[in-house]
Amino acid sequence: MRRRLAALLPAAACLLFGLAAPTTAYAADGDESFTIKDPRITESSGLAASRQHPGIYWTHNDQDEGAYLYAVDSRTGETVATVTMTGVGDPRDVEAIAVGPDNQLYVGDIGDNDGVVWDHVWVYRLPEPAQLKDQTVRATQYVVKYSDGPRDAESLLVHPKTGRVYIIDKGEDGGHLYSGPAELSASGTNVFSPGPPIDLWATDAAFSPDGEQFVVRGYMGGIAYDWNGGQPRRLGRVSVPLGQGESVSYSADGTKLMLGMEGAQSPVEAQDAPGGDSKSPSSKGGSGASGDDGDSGLRIEYVVVAGICVGLFGIARLRRRS
Repeated sequence: MRRRLAALLPAAACLLFGLAAPTTAYAADGDESFTIKDPRITESSGLAASRQHPGIYWTHNDQDEGAYLYAVDSRTGETVATVTMTGVGDPRDVEAIAVGPDNQLYVGDIGDNDGVVWDHVWVYRLPEPAQLKDQTVRATQYVVKYSDGPRDAESLLVHPKTGRVYIIDKGEDGGHLYSGPAELSASGTNVFSPGPPIDLWATDAAFSPDGEQFVVRGYMGGIAYDWNGGQPRRLGRVSVPLGQGESVSYSADGTKLMLGMEGAQSPVEAQDAPGGDSKSPSSKGGSGASGDDGDSGLRIEYVVVAGICVGLFGIARLRRRS
């Protein structure tokens, strides 16, 4: 989402605080950091670990010239297959991707680039290809509306056991977990209703492979939740790399969180998943869920970095005047 002020955060933070850029490492099993090398992928806005193809992550651009999905091999960073979805028309603002039961891919065309207020958005579903090669795959398109009117949203989750689809909207003080019907209908409108609050301006979210937890991320932080039968219980904070962070996925085995960024040659950073097997903090800057889960921490971070950006704009203007 090119219009966002958050695109300035990495430079601002590094300039004033000396923060290092995320490092990348060779990904052996799809659970280590890597860089997306495909020059076509400049606005990676969603990420989902394949259950069929070890080490493969599906991603897509925020806005693209067609309905494309890209299979990226985390061991090399290279795209190994491009899928063109048919039967979906022209996507508007594709923000999220998730893997559901039976190796079904769900794609959320749910954003509002350029501030457009849509009276409906779309979710696409298609089978994950058994073979990784360039191909066209027919998708089912579902019309989605919210029971309380249009919402700005970027986060789509699909429960790996039930297949139920959820969307998290973006509010000024956080959003809500919107629940779709038990089964989506391709012939009518699917109404999503608000449920529990989510205390974050969310850019993406993902279920753990067993469906017992989920993680929500934003630009400045993240939150881990216990699913708790659909009544989420907050577990704690999750650290994220600074910058225009647009995506999150669990690794296929559930031991790592994979945190993606927007931009050309965008990094995907791995860190230990909350409640995972690893006992020590991730060497790549993450430590799973933190016991400090107060709302004030995230809000303070947003205010601080917003102030940094305003200060940098002021300095730039003074230099131009002189």
